[in-house]
Amino acid sequence: MKAVAEMFTMGPGNKDHHPALRCAVGVFVPLITLTLIGRLDLAVFASFGAFTGIYGRNEPHSARFRSQLRAGGFMLLIILCASLTARIAPALGIEGVAYSWLLTAATTLVAGLASVVVAAWRLRPGGSLFHIFAFAAIASITAQPPLWEAMLVAVLTAVLCLLIGMSSRVLKSHRTPWKRPPRIRHTELERRAIWLEGGGYLVAAGLAGTIATLVGQKLGFGHTYWAMVAAVVPLVGHSTRHRVSRGIQRIAGTVIGLVLLAGILLLNPVPWAMVLVIAACQFGAELFIARQYFVAQVFVTPLALFATLLAAPVDPNLLLRDRIVETVIGAAVGVAVVTAPAVWRRIRA
Repeated sequence: MKAVAEMFTMGPGNKDHHPALRCAVGVFVPLITLTLIGRLDLAVFASFGAFTGIYGRNEPHSARFRSQLRAGGFMLLIILCASLTARIAPALGIEGVAYSWLLTAATTLVAGLASVVVAAWRLRPGGSLFHIFAFAAIASITAQPPLWEAMLVAVLTAVLCLLIGMSSRVLKSHRTPWKRPPRIRHTELERRAIWLEGGGYLVAAGLAGTIATLVGQKLGFGHTYWAMVAAVVPLVGHSTRHRVSRGIQRIAGTVIGLVLLAGILLLNPVPWAMVLVIAACQFGAELFIARQYFVAQVFVTPLALFATLLAAPVDPNLLLRDRIVETVIGAAVGVAVVTAPAVWRRIRA
């Protein structure tokens, strides 16, 4: 009942419209530019490069710059590795079912390693959800654009987000002192916790990816990485109850988000209108992500699916089906992973 009650409880605000506006502009400008020049094949690289602006949302300017610089640089590395994977594997004859399993294995490694890096740098938001999404989505693209074009778009988008993150320094009333952020140091206990958390991401993503791949091959589902993304959502939280609640909210928010998406798709929006929807959903997601995860997820679902449709148009009905099935699989696995230790302790007791 507490988990259900949290879905209708709104946390206190903390000038959330500021980072929400920065993130919305950071994704809108690159996408509308690509739309106008007819290069929507590069849209996915701009979308993931824009994740740079998500980090350091309420930090002072100097700390935000460091966070976004590290987060953006690391995301660019993930994008490069994903793009190279999509090119090298087919050249080695790894295709079809074999490539699906390779992608699952590689994404699982990204889930664990990215979690460790993010925690070591104390980046917020924590975890490797964005890195799982970016790596698997890009590595799943069969018709890759020229590598230099893809990376140029991603780099320019990341730089734009860095500039937007510093833009409020123009206003004296919003300017914070520029001081070198203190060096990050970890105690032995913290280092152990970081590696344990990385192990949790590895297990949750790997298990969800394996189940989703097996189910997908038998029933014809695609986008198995959505299950891996959903599986790591419950891993973020300060208690088992809160983590289970996030898993439930992920499923409920996805269902409502899919209804919203279906309604928008009935209008048959043109590409520039889809970019406006993406920017609006990015604003909504960032506005509520720290206050009410259920509401934020309602915006995240059409945001993710419209970004997919913009880059590679497919049957929307298949996307809707895949999204809900993979989300349920992933969230269930994530909840099982976070509750397993407590269940084991009770059995032993």
